[in-house]
Amino acid sequence: MSRPRSQAEYLARLVPPSVAGINRRSLLAGAAGTGALLGTGLLAGCGDDSGSGSDSKNVSVGSNQSDPKPKDVTAKVMDGFKTSSGIETAINTVDHNTYQENINNYLQGKPDDVFMWFAGYRMRFFAAKGLASDISDVWGKLSGFSDAFKKASTGDDGKQYFVPSSYYPWAMFYRKSVWKQYGYQVPTTLDQLTALSAQMKRDGLTPIAFADKDGWPAMGTFDILNLRINGYQFHIDLMAGKEAWTSDKVKKVFDTWAGLLPLHQPDSLGRTWQEAAQSLQQKKSGMYLLGLFVGQQFSNEEQDDLDFFTFPEIDPSIGAKALDAPIDGYMMARKPKNKANAEKLLEYVGGKAAADITIKNDPATLVANTGADVSGYTALQKKAAELVGSATEIAQFLDRDTRPDFASTVMIPAIQQFIKNPKDIDGLTSSIESQKKSIFTD
Repeated sequence: MSRPRSQAEYLARLVPPSVAGINRRSLLAGAAGTGALLGTGLLAGCGDDSGSGSDSKNVSVGSNQSDPKPKDVTAKVMDGFKTSSGIETAINTVDHNTYQENINNYLQGKPDDVFMWFAGYRMRFFAAKGLASDISDVWGKLSGFSDAFKKASTGDDGKQYFVPSSYYPWAMFYRKSVWKQYGYQVPTTLDQLTALSAQMKRDGLTPIAFADKDGWPAMGTFDILNLRINGYQFHIDLMAGKEAWTSDKVKKVFDTWAGLLPLHQPDSLGRTWQEAAQSLQQKKSGMYLLGLFVGQQFSNEEQDDLDFFTFPEIDPSIGAKALDAPIDGYMMARKPKNKANAEKLLEYVGGKAAADITIKNDPATLVANTGADVSGYTALQKKAAELVGSATEIAQFLDRDTRPDFASTVMIPAIQQFIKNPKDIDGLTSSIESQKKSIFTD
């Protein structure tokens, strides 16, 4: 597949035809403990089920931006909304994983008027279940989005349910000063990556920072290995339940991963992605496969020392041009308490003003609105934008490209079991396939 000639062409590839149907981090719908968590108000929301309008000058927002930097950026965006509209926002910030683990029950209860979520399968899933409002009228007032962004925000019924705010690529991040100190060179093949990692070990570094306490980060490793070994279409078809997990192709992915695990930071199941990122920040690790948001763990002074390369080629016939580049944004509850205010907020967060605020305050993401002033992008952001522009295929991330229940109830425990015991690949893939069949035929 040729490189996209424009941002619009790149974005058009974000929604693969094979998954056009109903997508990030764990959704444990109906999981044990969910009701208890909701009962404590961790994700209780501020809305009601009346659906009636309100002329009060407020609107509630469910936010998963719990880390300091994105939380601060969200507050600044909402301050900008208040300045422009006079409407107050009540931000209900919840720990990122708790948010995702309880989102299903949250949306069926009394959610906030507007809530943060993800594009793709995950967005379509809730739209199809009637747990989000049609916001096609809002889209009629938006500008700065290509038709492809609109497509990524559209449900099965042809209506819009999502307003994109930002996106970011996944890549191998490193500190330039560390690599300069040891004379490391960017690897372009898996053999070169393995040799580099061995040298890092000899130099006293952990080659690859790694964490999976929260269940989703290791999905990025599976994604990139599958994309490099089997190609984009196989990966997307596997996520859609169209390919068998017991196939030799999938087993090769896990076998390759098993060979790379000794190069990764040990005890990953007890570590958060932030802690792994701090290992990179503290110059204890040489590389880290993560999204651009890894920069949130670096000070402003350290941003210029952060760089990345795309995960290297494994099969020359497939190359290294496919990657994960998820889109984040906002949706509206099915029956918001303040519908008019909620729509005004969605129009604002999708606009140029909100994007400009984000650029000014967050060097760890790329804004979706093409009308934004990107002259404020850091060198890292500019390079990230170039990376996604040069990609031939774009995936949204494992738990956005497949059914939420499959990602949460099958893939999270399966990958964590693999990390604990990477030797029983046949048993692992057989178990995944068996559970997949029962879920995808439901």
